[in-house]
Amino acid sequence: MAAQVPPAEASPLIELVRQELSVPVDPRVTAMAEAIAAPYRDAARAVLFYGSCLREEALEGMMLDFYLIVSDYQAAYGNGWYAYANRILPPNVFPFQHDGLAAKYAVLSEADFHRMCGPEAGDVSVWARFAQPSRIAWAADDAARETAIASTSRAAPTLLGYTRPLVPDAEPLDLWREGFRRTYGSELRAERDDRPAKIVAQDPDRYVAFGKAAQAEGLPAIVDAAGAWERFRKRGKRLSILRLSKAITTFTGGADYLAWKINRHSDANIVVKPWQRRWPLLGALVLLPRLLREGAVR
Repeated sequence: MAAQVPPAEASPLIELVRQELSVPVDPRVTAMAEAIAAPYRDAARAVLFYGSCLREEALEGMMLDFYLIVSDYQAAYGNGWYAYANRILPPNVFPFQHDGLAAKYAVLSEADFHRMCGPEAGDVSVWARFAQPSRIAWAADDAARETAIASTSRAAPTLLGYTRPLVPDAEPLDLWREGFRRTYGSELRAERDDRPAKIVAQDPDRYVAFGKAAQAEGLPAIVDAAGAWERFRKRGKRLSILRLSKAITTFTGGADYLAWKINRHSDANIVVKPWQRRWPLLGALVLLPRLLREGAVR
């Protein structure tokens, strides 16, 4: 049985999150979210749209980013490898195409999404993303929507709670920039060093409002923030490699997507060779040392 997620309690931060998640999206995004949820039947609870396509309002020629939230993994997949892999190393990531648009979606249970948006998460991968703008592109019902709101509302306080002790006198936007700089440094990422500042610059009023609401509500008490960020950095790099390796088993065309993403966000010119498409895991492992040496991923 799926673990229960506490419902959202009314607060200024919850209301900000609810308003943001409820902003309508492009009808093509809604259609894709519905199509992503459809094969999962009763297990699908919500589909959240996030990432650069949301921030830049660009869809054509891009890879849209979604999270599919399910009740639990057995209900989503039945018994077998996918349920096991999603449970021991969440999330699973799958490619998707619909009406000429391409996407990838990550799968998390409601319980894992709630946990990974909060300070108890062992890495930054989820709360770093959902401290940024996102939308509920599809929800099974009002209860699923409220559960997604409650979980997402934990992300901004988590990021700020881990960052504030290191820069206690920082201005609000500088605090966000420092937080995103550290989250980007805690994963293998292809984006340039100026990406955290650009994210904040796209909607500074949003980050000021969310920061004030989160701090008024109370940030998580972090005893050793510097030590936590060092653990995030070390563990996050390892997890990035493990998740990449796992994604090769679920992501058709993963080598070409990886090359496209790296080339888009860096000065690299990665060309995927035929043997790397045939043996994508080996190809990725061979390619990784070069990418690290050249600074294409960090």
